[in-house]
Amino acid sequence: MGTISDKLAEKIKSLPDNEKIKLVDSILMQLDKPDPEIDRIWAEEARARWRAYKTGKVETVSYEQVMKKHHAK
Repeated sequence: MGTISDKLAEKIKSLPDNEKIKLVDSILMQLDKPDPEIDRIWAEEARARWRAYKTGKVETVSYEQVMKKHHAK
């Protein structure tokens, strides 16, 4: 007889894709607890980057340029 993990793996294989996604999301949420301090720091950084963009303090790159560079590799 298989282990619990083996039995779970078999049951998971039979789930529809959307149910598998929900299961993975649930597991990841249990493993990765949000940290309010990190969220605050990232929010500050995002606001600073947005202000820099809106005031023209940063040089932007078009989507096409990024994709061209990516596909060149």
